[in-house]
Amino acid sequence: MRIAVLFDNLGPYHLARLRAAAGSYDLLAVEFASRSSEYEWNESDARGLQKAVIHQSGSSDDLTGCEYQNRLFRVLEDYNPSAVAVPGWGSRGALLALKWCLLNGIPAIVMSESTPWDEKRRPFREWVKRRIISRFSAALVGGTPQRDYMEKLGMPSDLISLGYDAVDNSFFTKKAEVLRGGGWVVGKEERSYFLASARFIPKKNLFQLVRAYARYREIAKSSSLDGRHSTESRPWDLLLLGDGALRSDLSRLISDLGIDGHVQMPGFKQYEELPAYYAHAGAFIHASTTEQWGLVVNEAMASGLPVLVSNCCGCAADLVKEGENGWTFDPTNEEQMADSMLRISADDEGRFTMGSRSREIIRGWGPERFASGLSAAVNASFNGPAPLIGVSDRILFAGLLGQF
Repeated sequence: MRIAVLFDNLGPYHLARLRAAAGSYDLLAVEFASRSSEYEWNESDARGLQKAVIHQSGSSDDLTGCEYQNRLFRVLEDYNPSAVAVPGWGSRGALLALKWCLLNGIPAIVMSESTPWDEKRRPFREWVKRRIISRFSAALVGGTPQRDYMEKLGMPSDLISLGYDAVDNSFFTKKAEVLRGGGWVVGKEERSYFLASARFIPKKNLFQLVRAYARYREIAKSSSLDGRHSTESRPWDLLLLGDGALRSDLSRLISDLGIDGHVQMPGFKQYEELPAYYAHAGAFIHASTTEQWGLVVNEAMASGLPVLVSNCCGCAADLVKEGENGWTFDPTNEEQMADSMLRISADDEGRFTMGSRSREIIRGWGPERFASGLSAAVNASFNGPAPLIGVSDRILFAGLLGQF
């Protein structure tokens, strides 16, 4: 069976998913563009995969509507898939792929990590989404909140599969173990930092994280946790991986708070460099005010870290077990965030247990989960709505595609 799986740009975690799925199908990976507008990834090594690229020399935004449609349609027609997995429903590439499927009577599977709360919902836009979703034959989503939202948009529950959001767990687990010397030595000096990894954009909530970290430092030297654990005499540092337009403003805030010597910002790091930072961290923290999933949490858990995760992150409901592998927090509550940091840094043995629990939990959310979820969605798609296009659909596509 031939399956085409489409992505905007192939990053390392996309390749891990695709390789897992390629064991079950004759699979074509279709990349809309060779360059990501969000991430400065090096060119990914897609050896072993069938791959087609719609725009080889830059972003898909460089293409006119006709160029984009003609190139995408040609790739799909040449491959002649039995089903097509489409990334979301709101981009030009996703809409064109759905249009091709409807024109050719091929089941389309929507891949989504959207949650009910990741942005403000407006009635008209939700109506349009429901109309678009009704033309897909099945869905592959991230986890529980994503499934709930897909059901709200009208997709029957028996046509929805889980497992879309996965990273190469074995890569991070093995690399972290090697870098730690084969084990986790509790309380080692070089591990005494909180790690965050994010683009420096507003929704990542890094200003609030830095303020909460400063508050943590204020109370860490004198507080105790439930009367059982004394905090370390030397509070942990904070390491922020990533880059972006807010970097200078963050540097200014760090200086104003007087914590310059305790917050490091080494910049954006390529995939191969990440395990070294995870391996030597004490805990991972992700503070976004809105996040459809949060794959960095997967990476941290596969690396054996306890995690502190905003309750606005789409992964929190499925990946964070309160008190077992970490805690969730309200990303707008500075005191709650600081308290979470204090609890983690104060308990070496508990942190080791939590890190082990993270590895156990994330084993069920790796590339194999994506492969099985895709397989279930493909099978369901043949029992889903008949992929036909009507006059109203043509009008809808014309209106939506006219915005690009």
